[in-house]
Amino acid sequence: MCSSTSEPPPPPRPPPLSCSLFVPAPPNLQIKHWRRLVLYPWRQRSSGGLSRVKRDWIIPPIRVLENSKQVPENLVQIKSDKIFTGEVIYKLEGPGVDQDPKDLFEIDDKTGWIRSMIPLDREKNRSFTLKAFALSPSGERLENPSTIEIVVLDQNDNRPNFSQKEFAGSVSEFSVPGTSVMSVTATDADDPTTDNAILSYSIIGQESIPPLRINKTMFGINNETGAIYTRDVGLDWEVVKGFRLTLQVADMSGMGLTSLANAVIHVTDINNNPPRFSPDLYTMSAVENKVDFVIGWVNATDNDEPGTGNWETKYTIAKGNPSRNFAIRTDPVTNEGILSVLKALDYETQEVYTLTLTVENVNPLSIKAPKDPVSSATVVVTVVNENEAPRFNKDPIEIVVLESVEPGTVLASNIAYDPDNAKLKYDILRDPEGWLIINHETGEITARKPFNVRSPHVKNNIYNAVIRVTDTDAGGISTTASLVITLRETNDFFPQLFPLMGTVCSESGRETSGLFLSAVDVDLPPHAEPFTFQLMLCLLIPTPSLSPETHAVLRPLVELETGEYAVTVLVTDSGTPSLGAYAQVNVTLCPCGKDSECKTEAAAIFGTRVGVSFIALLVIMASIALLLLLLLLAVAVGNCRRHHMKKGEGLLVGESDEDIRDNVLNYDEQGGGEEDENAFNIDLLRNPVDVGPLPISFYPPITDYPDNLPSPSYPRKPPAVPTDIEDFINDGLEAADHDPNVPPYDTALIYDYEGDGSLAGSLSSIASASSDGDQDYDYLNDWGPRFKKLANMYDPR
Repeated sequence: MCSSTSEPPPPPRPPPLSCSLFVPAPPNLQIKHWRRLVLYPWRQRSSGGLSRVKRDWIIPPIRVLENSKQVPENLVQIKSDKIFTGEVIYKLEGPGVDQDPKDLFEIDDKTGWIRSMIPLDREKNRSFTLKAFALSPSGERLENPSTIEIVVLDQNDNRPNFSQKEFAGSVSEFSVPGTSVMSVTATDADDPTTDNAILSYSIIGQESIPPLRINKTMFGINNETGAIYTRDVGLDWEVVKGFRLTLQVADMSGMGLTSLANAVIHVTDINNNPPRFSPDLYTMSAVENKVDFVIGWVNATDNDEPGTGNWETKYTIAKGNPSRNFAIRTDPVTNEGILSVLKALDYETQEVYTLTLTVENVNPLSIKAPKDPVSSATVVVTVVNENEAPRFNKDPIEIVVLESVEPGTVLASNIAYDPDNAKLKYDILRDPEGWLIINHETGEITARKPFNVRSPHVKNNIYNAVIRVTDTDAGGISTTASLVITLRETNDFFPQLFPLMGTVCSESGRETSGLFLSAVDVDLPPHAEPFTFQLMLCLLIPTPSLSPETHAVLRPLVELETGEYAVTVLVTDSGTPSLGAYAQVNVTLCPCGKDSECKTEAAAIFGTRVGVSFIALLVIMASIALLLLLLLLAVAVGNCRRHHMKKGEGLLVGESDEDIRDNVLNYDEQGGGEEDENAFNIDLLRNPVDVGPLPISFYPPITDYPDNLPSPSYPRKPPAVPTDIEDFINDGLEAADHDPNVPPYDTALIYDYEGDGSLAGSLSSIASASSDGDQDYDYLNDWGPRFKKLANMYDPR
């Protein structure tokens, strides 16, 4: 509530304002006097004489004109209507005073006058909300803070501005009047609620591109929205490409401040001009048997804008190309049609081709285009004859043949021909193995010799060769083709057994004892494994759960004495037909311990569960020593007898002339012969077992076993004066090697002859003219395992 300073307190009802405020009058009212206004922001009213506060009076905003030059300027005076005994100090806080922007306003702390210190700018600050305080000199608040709002009034001090210096738009040719083209915009920083910000648009200039093509006004603008539109007909891209407009915007509804801008409007082309051939008849030539080469160009014109889909053309061969020998494409730069040969032409088949071409735009024609038929042109192509190269019926020439093909077998024929019916000559350019022969006149290919799939020139069972054919016409044109021969594997190698010797525990029934046997086959699957292993007299047929077999275990079926055994095994592959080979396995039967390893005789005795008493052991050792002593005595006696032999008497000469075979003694021979093979068995293994490195030596396969053939004559008597029994033994071995009735393996024969009446003495005297100490018995090791023990006895090294 406000009242004059000199007025008495207000009545209970709200009285009229009686305070004054110096406020400049609006310019349009032309009032030059001031009204002085005093505010009592803390005045309260009471009802019925009660002192209870009802509410504060609402203070209206204080309006100040921007850009005022009368600064500092008193705006309003505030006072408290309470009576204080002391002095009242007035303070002001808020934006414009002690907050940014600072120092725009101040208050006289004694009188309460609020002043503006500098001109205000409405575009920066539209209003200010301040807090007024009444304080005692000690700083105590006498009243609650009161809010004072100051509003800045606008002046037309800002020009309108276009959002762009130059606007761009486009319009299609032949557009009808009223077609919207584009819109322009402008802004004004003045108060939008006043006339200072009401804008008006106008076009004040027009220029055609190129200049002077059209002089009439073609465009208009909405003065309120800035929308530009067409006003007249006659927009043709072939005549004018665009327009440049000068625009103006003014505030105060067109009566105030103004600004200028430009607008460039492009006239866009429509496809209203179909392409036309020029000329419409062409003649070209093409060489036969060539492909993917250009034979000529055709041309079509279009008046639409170059580089656009309205100008770009596409050519089509409408007639005369049933086999699609020709193709045509468009040059993207010149828009010409490029005609080329896609498939080889044949002069002998057709000499002249007549093609009909048509042309169209990439974009469809506009409805405003003339209704003319599609343009067409005729192209006459003449085929040029040339000497053609021979041609193969197939390239590559593929053949499938067995690797064991018989020499002279025809592999391929009728492989090439000449289009000009010239005489041909055939030859082989590449045949690294020399397996092929070709007839130079007919081209028939035959096998020179069997193939070998294991050749380094065979990859994945494929052998490659190169065939050349040449015509005999002038120039001798030739052509090559690949010959691809796929070789099928045949079963032409026997499987080989290994190892051919080993040791086996003499105890039967051991699960872990036995000799592991395997086989190798040079053939490839399916002509190799699984293998079938069998002994001479029995064949163990595996159950399905054990197939396929790649290994077998040779073990004794019954208890056998330790020693050397020769076992014949037949191994057969799975080829069609299957091939098998015999092999002799020399088996050393020995006593074994718990770990299935061979042990010495003494270790076997000490390791037996029965046990040997100490006294029995002494008896055995004494017996062995006695036998050794007797053996030494026998050797000494033999040497003496040999020195007393008469000249002309042989080592094998006895007192009787009977057949020396009658006196052959049997010295407990333990190995050889088919009767021993019944004591062994072969167990087939499903999976290979790693038995370590084994010695491998292969015997030639034996595919038959003849019976009841005549045997050669064995030597019955030694020569009259034999100097060495070795010759006699060698003669017997040679006869045995050619005897068809002996077993099919190299079993050493037993030669036990010691002379008639046992006059030959000890074996230590055989072929020895010197003392035992000077005799070398190493050659006995070459006679087989039966002589090794004898060699060890005389040569302890």
